[in-house]
Amino acid sequence: MFSFAKSEIRSLYRRALTLGAVAGIAGLTAWSVPTGVHAEGLEDPTLAPYLEAFKGKKIGYVPFSMSFDLAKGWLAGMQKQADELGYEIIVRDPNWNTDVGSQAMSQLINEKPDVIVYMNPDLQSYAKILKKAKEAGIQLVAVNLKSVVPTHYIGEDWQLNGRAEAEYIVSKCGEGSGRSGKVALLQGILTSAASAYQLKGVMDVFEKHPEIKVVSNQSANWDAGKAHEITQTVLQQNPDLCGIVGFWDGMDIGAGAAAKEANLKEPVYVVTSGGGAKEAACDKLMDGTYSAYMSYDVRTMAHDINTVIKILLQSKPPVDMPAFSLPTQMVMLTKDNLTPSSCWVMDDFK
Repeated sequence: MFSFAKSEIRSLYRRALTLGAVAGIAGLTAWSVPTGVHAEGLEDPTLAPYLEAFKGKKIGYVPFSMSFDLAKGWLAGMQKQADELGYEIIVRDPNWNTDVGSQAMSQLINEKPDVIVYMNPDLQSYAKILKKAKEAGIQLVAVNLKSVVPTHYIGEDWQLNGRAEAEYIVSKCGEGSGRSGKVALLQGILTSAASAYQLKGVMDVFEKHPEIKVVSNQSANWDAGKAHEITQTVLQQNPDLCGIVGFWDGMDIGAGAAAKEANLKEPVYVVTSGGGAKEAACDKLMDGTYSAYMSYDVRTMAHDINTVIKILLQSKPPVDMPAFSLPTQMVMLTKDNLTPSSCWVMDDFK
């Protein structure tokens, strides 16, 4: 039997590690590295085809309007990648006009872009145009709003969003809260996916809570002024209103302002959703316009749009392939859980 002191054991262990490392490096040098690599490096055979896939390509972009944060943020993210990879973004701005949007989509089809990224104003308006685009071999990516015609989709899961907003209101106005349970709903365009699907999620929750009483369910057509007017009237008729479920921050800023102006003894909890821009989300949570905010972060969505564009331009799948969805993860923001990175500004895309 051999006997070693602890210091000798540590010394032998260190020598073994050193010899092993040297042997490993020698093995890599002798067997793993092709001749000449140490002097010249290796050419990546996938790089040239990757870059070539984007040259001369065209991406059409048709939002509702270029006047609001979602559309601006998505475009900023898309344009950054387009500049890096050398393809073109063709922007068409309908400025909230569905007829103008239909014309813009038709014109884009004639220009034959490889992909069109677009927002559906409602479930039906673009249906015939989308079929025409598919027949022309153009890939279609809907952002945040779906159509009855299935195309690839990136954006919020509106039914889950509705459930989350309703559950928040139940936590503040439901059983045991000591409040009236009275709630108002503010929808956008009723035929929009963001209204139709979101309403389903809201009502699925409220049906399980009979203490919640929906005293108003109206459409403000995505208009902040109309939302303000509706909310003023509802509060006059129901000064004990407990909560407001809004369907989009660009509209609900009017509802939140009306609730603050009413200066009621008990708070009116206003919950909404949006793309998480600092001025529209974090700032409005801090000043009390909103109590809670369901964020589908534009930064994440822009990243997903860019990823889908890269996949479609490289793989060139048939336009009649099964449509896929990439739902955006929703995060509930409140005044208490905000961090410096909770919301975005345009400089984030530079």
